[in-house]
Amino acid sequence: MKKTIFLLLLSAAFSLKSWGQPDPSQSTEKFNALINYIEGLYVDTVDSKKLTEAAIVALLAELDPHSTYISAEELQEANEPLEGSFDGIGVQFNILRDTIMVVEPIPGGPSEKLGIRAGDKIVSVDGINMAGIGIKNNDVFKKLRGPRGTKVKVGIQRKGNKDLLVYEITRDKIPIYSIDASFMVDEEVGYVKVSRFAKTTPEELTKALKKLKAQGMKDLILDLQDNGGGMLSAAIDMCDEFLNGDKLVVFTQGRSFPKEEYRARPKVKGNFEEGRLVVLIDESSASASEIVSGAIQDWDRGVIVGRRSFGKGLVQRPIPLPDGSAVRLTVQKYYTPAGRCIQKPYEKGLEDYEQDYLRRLRSGEFFHADSIKFSEKDKFATRLTKRTVYGGGGIMPDVFVPMDTSDNSKYFTDILRVGITNDWTMVYADKYRASLKEKYPTYTDFVKGFQFSNEDMASFLDAVAAKNVVFDEKGWATSKEVIAVRMRALVARALYENDAFYMVINEINPAFKKGLEILGNGEYEKVNLAFQEYKMFKTKGMK
Repeated sequence: MKKTIFLLLLSAAFSLKSWGQPDPSQSTEKFNALINYIEGLYVDTVDSKKLTEAAIVALLAELDPHSTYISAEELQEANEPLEGSFDGIGVQFNILRDTIMVVEPIPGGPSEKLGIRAGDKIVSVDGINMAGIGIKNNDVFKKLRGPRGTKVKVGIQRKGNKDLLVYEITRDKIPIYSIDASFMVDEEVGYVKVSRFAKTTPEELTKALKKLKAQGMKDLILDLQDNGGGMLSAAIDMCDEFLNGDKLVVFTQGRSFPKEEYRARPKVKGNFEEGRLVVLIDESSASASEIVSGAIQDWDRGVIVGRRSFGKGLVQRPIPLPDGSAVRLTVQKYYTPAGRCIQKPYEKGLEDYEQDYLRRLRSGEFFHADSIKFSEKDKFATRLTKRTVYGGGGIMPDVFVPMDTSDNSKYFTDILRVGITNDWTMVYADKYRASLKEKYPTYTDFVKGFQFSNEDMASFLDAVAAKNVVFDEKGWATSKEVIAVRMRALVARALYENDAFYMVINEINPAFKKGLEILGNGEYEKVNLAFQEYKMFKTKGMK
């Protein structure tokens, strides 16, 4: 019976008795009896499955903010970013003016191999019209994704072609990349943007570091801003690229689990064990991002730049249930090499926990480092130089970078709200694709040379007005530069790739600019890192 799902959760699927815990039979019998009474006596017909799932969700909410239930329908979609792949045709797309537009075919995917291009419009799937029908993202997923080896016919409208182009695509395994960008900022400084920690992240990072070193990289900016984490193993492997010897990366402990240590591999030399390292974090950097930044900080390996991280120091274990659903149950806490537990308090319940961002904003923490108060028990010492670092919730950076709101205006917010920026830049890139690619053969040429004309910006403002956003001269004067940078970045991505997007958008990334600044002005060396431990080469300002 469906009601037995909850019983199986607490007994067969997750044997607590094997870990020496109390027999849960009384609790499950109580729940089982209640379900029986409801099914037999309740005034209306009930959906037992829905009722049981609601009970599971409510029960997990009593534990901690990160123990969660995932239905069978949601499980595969939730796992895809961590697994690093899905089955489909291999395109990034946007829905523009009620039409599916290809932003970019995924490199190595079946669509790219057949010659499908950025700017192509998918107007039919298996002979069924897809344009002008109010299609949504989920509808596109249902039509274009499918088991590897199955076929789908797509009708393509391509600029310059009068006739519809029909491609029969054999679906295949499509990679989901966790490294969004890797490029040289200048002759010596490399940049790597990591968006999540997945199975493929270590391999992607190794490839990126080797590429950048071959291009002359001596210093690295590792961007973990907005990275909500992912797989613990990927975080450990990432640290192994930067830490020498068998240094402790992280250790975990839980009521039913003994202390377990995870260390760097002494016999395997990482690809960036020497050289200056800057790690960028913010209030959305969580979990695996905090493991990496915490280990780098605790071993005095690099400088952490940005704002205090999210504060998620709980380890979830996926536990499958008989109907294909699962729970991710918190079973351990993780600790940095200095012994810090990064988990912020959650004893006051989920609602209070979710107000943490608002509390930080109201306290002024995002703008002033001295707004953050630490007690004596929150103070820890780094492993080599004995610098003071802090626990109590999140990783506190070595160099604080306040949130920049100087370019914000209500007019800018209204433009973002109606979504016109993405639509306008997609149309612009499609219209001028050939001429722009001819004038700027590489994305570095585009980044260095392209600016919108006055006529372009006037056209954009007309498009904004057409969305019923009233022009605000003061707001435009405040925000026009940041709007233009965002637009250039989106056009760069539509024409080239993610590297081009981040090259442009980093012009308005305060943490990136600060990281680059401290590498050049001697501030990096003043943090008192373990330079000799990592065989740091001498640079200007280093003594």
